[in-house]
Amino acid sequence: MSRTMEGSRQTPAPVQAAYRYCEAVTGQQARNFAYGIRLLPADKRQAMSALYAFSRRVDDIGDGALTPESKYARLEDTRQLLDRVRKGAVDDDDTDPVAVALADAAQRFPLPLDGLDELIDGVLMDVRGKTYETWDDLKVYCRCVAGAIGRLSLGVFGTQPGARGAERAAEYADTLGLALQLTNILRDVREDAANGRGYLPADDLARFGCSAGFHSTTPPPGADFVGLVHFQARRARALFAEGYRLLPMLDRRSGACVAAMAGIYRRLLDRIERDPEAVLRGRVSLPAHEKAYVAVRGLSGLDARHIGRRTQGGRA
Repeated sequence: MSRTMEGSRQTPAPVQAAYRYCEAVTGQQARNFAYGIRLLPADKRQAMSALYAFSRRVDDIGDGALTPESKYARLEDTRQLLDRVRKGAVDDDDTDPVAVALADAAQRFPLPLDGLDELIDGVLMDVRGKTYETWDDLKVYCRCVAGAIGRLSLGVFGTQPGARGAERAAEYADTLGLALQLTNILRDVREDAANGRGYLPADDLARFGCSAGFHSTTPPPGADFVGLVHFQARRARALFAEGYRLLPMLDRRSGACVAAMAGIYRRLLDRIERDPEAVLRGRVSLPAHEKAYVAVRGLSGLDARHIGRRTQGGRA
């Protein structure tokens, strides 16, 4: 056995290897996420990587080329694996490194593992081809696939002792997840349409003349696509403003992680809002230097202090 980087507990070599695997998956598959969690101390970074690797597995099943029946079976297998983690039935030398890492993280931190059940429920909605009539309908999906991840992440971060309003921390984490997911939905409208999926609420699409969908590099004839994007962006900004209330409740490095991840998506939303039709021409992203700047800003604590002053002033 060897000590973790913190020197506070003994970590078996197979568990260390499992965490290294999850960190490799995170670095390769989730660059925005990886920018944030690199700001965390090792134990929290490892736990977040385990959460990501499990979530990535669930998402890959839903997005893959298997038949719906095979996807249902794989998702059920994954739910059973999660139940083994929940019951403490995963050994350190289990052949599944994601299960090993997640099981260890669940022992280290108070993770609300039911959130991963919600994630599986959300991916099942995708497999079934569910569409959403209203924003209230879409919020159910967003809470499953993103809000739940926010609440799980809070289990890793924790809140500072005596933090003002900490009883609402889980609510703010959930709301921040919704903000990130709605930004993702705007970014991916063309890609999702090509895959036969649509997430934006049907009543909003009808309101802006976009019910025909997004299957080309230009909006549907007669559609107010710019108006639709700006409407959704305002909704996302309101969610960000509410979710950012979480920041002053976190320790410096956890707050930096959240500020970095949320800040990257906020800047992505800015780009989409400036040129809405860009999302129909290709994938909108931020350059590496801009992501690095956001990470440094988060680590400096500027965002947390700014939100703290606004919260104390009683404004959202």
